[in-house]
Amino acid sequence: PPGRLPIITEVRKYSDQLVKQAIMQEIKRDGQVFMLHNRVETIDAFADKLRELVPQATFIVAHGQLKPEDLEDRISKFKDNKYNVLVSSTIIENGIDLPRANTLIVNEAERFGLAQLYQLRGRVGRSKTQAFAYLLYHTQKLQDDAKKRLRAIVEACELGSGFQVAMRDLEIRGAG
Repeated sequence: PPGRLPIITEVRKYSDQLVKQAIMQEIKRDGQVFMLHNRVETIDAFADKLRELVPQATFIVAHGQLKPEDLEDRISKFKDNKYNVLVSSTIIENGIDLPRANTLIVNEAERFGLAQLYQLRGRVGRSKTQAFAYLLYHTQKLQDDAKKRLRAIVEACELGSGFQVAMRDLEIRGAG
C-alpha cells in the first residue's frame, strides 16, 4: 500500500513484561495485535495467561482446528474491532489483511522457517501506521540455524525484500 513503512522487527527472549508492554503500546495507539502461538493444544491456556497478564486488553482465539463457521465468526469479530488481540496459530499467514493490526508477537519464533517468518511479518503494517514485529524465543541458547534465520529476518527490513529473504533461506538450508 502507498505510504507503507518498513516493519520494525525485534528478536528477543520471551518475557511476560515484554509481551505486556507490546500489547499495551498497540492498544494505546488504538490498534490491534496478532499474538501467534502455534500450539493448538495449549493455545487456550496461553490466551488465559495473557488475559491475566494484560487485563486491559480483550482477547479472542483462532486456529485451524475450529469449525469453519466458528473461525470465520472469530476473525470477523476481531476485524470489527470487538477484540484487541487475536491469539492464533499460523492461520493468519493465509491472507488476513487488517490495517488496524500493527503489532505481531511470535511466540517460539525459533521454531519457524525464514520464509514463514517473513510471510507472518507481512500480516502487519498494512497501512501508513508504523508496525512492529516481536520474534520471541524461549531457549537459553539458539541453535545456529535458528540464529541465522532470525538474524536474516531482522536484516530484511526494507519493503520488497522477499528476494533477499529467499536467497538467505537458500544459503541457510542449502540448495538440495
